[in-house]
Amino acid sequence: MEAYKKEFIEFLLECGSLKFGDFTLKSGRKSPFFVNLGSFVTGSQLRRLAEYYAKAIHDQFGTDFDVLFGPAYKGIPLAVAATIAFDELYGKEVRYCSNRKEVKDHGDTGILLGSKLKDGDRVVMIEDVTTSGKSMEETVPIVRAQADVEIVGLMVSLNRNEKGKGTKTALKEVAELYGFPTAAIVSMPEVIEYLDETGRLDDGIKARLAAYYAEYGAAEE
Repeated sequence: MEAYKKEFIEFLLECGSLKFGDFTLKSGRKSPFFVNLGSFVTGSQLRRLAEYYAKAIHDQFGTDFDVLFGPAYKGIPLAVAATIAFDELYGKEVRYCSNRKEVKDHGDTGILLGSKLKDGDRVVMIEDVTTSGKSMEETVPIVRAQADVEIVGLMVSLNRNEKGKGTKTALKEVAELYGFPTAAIVSMPEVIEYLDETGRLDDGIKARLAAYYAEYGAAEE
């Protein structure tokens, strides 16, 4: 496992973003763990988070893109911060863009925040966690309706590695449905493996995780 992935897992725990317990997800599933990037609220936390995103985007998609797009609402600060981090780490200046939940009809009108999208733009989507793929169902049509763009890929913080609407992961379903690659900074199996190796998963948590993935684990990543 790459060093930055181990550091990212430690970062999630340090900031209380990754928790184990009893959680009801938006999908209705009862999960023994939960990841909340909304817990990153300070300047130093957002800077570090953005650096992990930038490194993962660089590893997976390179530097040949023009725009980082973050869906409203959580994707907005992610896109802004990662745009800055990408410039600082790789000297590549890209634009940030996000959507509004409601179209603005005065002043800076339209559905977009930040940069406008132009024909020929290569866009990387950035999101917190994808469980069902529902947010991409809302966002991808918005992006493609603005201009003739190419979506290079989607980067999320954590691949939960559980089935979406079918037997594959939500990230795999998004990739197949929309025709662009998807990736995560780290996957939940990697998190479990690392925490188990470092002695931070007790038998009770391991049993609950195993039961959860026996029911919701994806047949294909």
